[in-house]
Amino acid sequence: MSTFKAPKGTYDLLPPDSATYLAVREAISAPLRNSGYGYIETPGFEDVALFARGVGESTDIVTKEMYAFETKGGDQLALRPEGTASVLRAALEASLHKAGNLPVKLWYSGSYYRYERPQKGRYRHFSQVGAEAIGAEDPALDAELIILADQAYRSLGLREFRILLNSLGDQECRPVYRAALQEFLRGLDLDEETRRRIDINPLRVLDDKRADVQKQLTDAPVLRDYLCDACKAYHEEVRALITAAGVVFEDDERLVRGLDYYTRTTFEFVHDGLGSQSAVGGGGRYDGLSEMIGGPALPSVGWALGVDRTVLALRAEGVELDLPSPTSVFAVPLGEEARRALFGIVTRLRQDGVAADFAYGGKGLKAAMKAANRSGARYTLVAGERDLAEGVVQLKEMESGEQTAVPLDSVVAEVAARLA
Repeated sequence: MSTFKAPKGTYDLLPPDSATYLAVREAISAPLRNSGYGYIETPGFEDVALFARGVGESTDIVTKEMYAFETKGGDQLALRPEGTASVLRAALEASLHKAGNLPVKLWYSGSYYRYERPQKGRYRHFSQVGAEAIGAEDPALDAELIILADQAYRSLGLREFRILLNSLGDQECRPVYRAALQEFLRGLDLDEETRRRIDINPLRVLDDKRADVQKQLTDAPVLRDYLCDACKAYHEEVRALITAAGVVFEDDERLVRGLDYYTRTTFEFVHDGLGSQSAVGGGGRYDGLSEMIGGPALPSVGWALGVDRTVLALRAEGVELDLPSPTSVFAVPLGEEARRALFGIVTRLRQDGVAADFAYGGKGLKAAMKAANRSGARYTLVAGERDLAEGVVQLKEMESGEQTAVPLDSVVAEVAARLA
């Protein structure tokens, strides 16, 4: 056993569990790929200032949770705690917004890092699939992303998730609400750190999950009462579009995302089977983020769905994904001559797209057949000296145990026919 272990709050993703994670990533990305979203990949670390400006200097992510470090050359960098700022930075750097029709529609998948107290569903290293639509202000775009996420979860068999929806207003109406909220919050019994947030970003206080804080927020003013006519109309159109698409949602007038860049539409996907860490994903509109990080005005919207928490949601509902076996055919050679012959057959099967494996290491028949069983293969190819002398290979169907002698030059075609 190694003297080293995975760092606290992280995990190793290993077979067979890794197959479920891959299936979740595929299911989430499939609707995006069918809707004009192109794949983007960004570095695992960025300039610290990108997140300080974009995510918000007062957020827990920036003040407490970022893995930040200085390079030997003096650069201040941080492991990425979220995906949106990096994707927008990359799109601006490559001038994607100038290359063709807007919006620029991108999706991504990767690992993200936050220094948090490890607990079920909350890790210091976690995986997300995200989508960003950059450069268009359109309620239909907000609705599209909500619908695609709903479609992804339903394709996995999830049914017990809920969609929470709210509007955070814009630069016209939110300042009025902010002032009213600050006045209300200053009259509450809050700790010193929370009081500092009242001046910097009072909406973050609404996102405080502590019961003693939430109890005092019962009579807090709600943004809905302060929305300007434009924001009200925009929000109603989003609601109408997702309703017409058959997507069920709940209006949550206290929903505030933990990142400072959100405006207008904001939403969250929650699953009550996950306990206190019920959010499985979320997102919203971030019309001012591009300007915050030095770019032009580019109204945008996006979301990120947690792969780890989606897997936990599947387990909470008892959903078993129909995962293909990693191996369809397993070859068991008995002797050196058979090893060369079956290795050639396995190679040809793989070239034809058949998932095939081989009993490596000179295993005896008993050990090799155990390996074949563990592989989950539907068929096993067995050959020894006598079989080769007769020009055949034994093709065994693992479930029934039925075994057939197949001519060497027909094995690949026979296997392909049976698997078709």
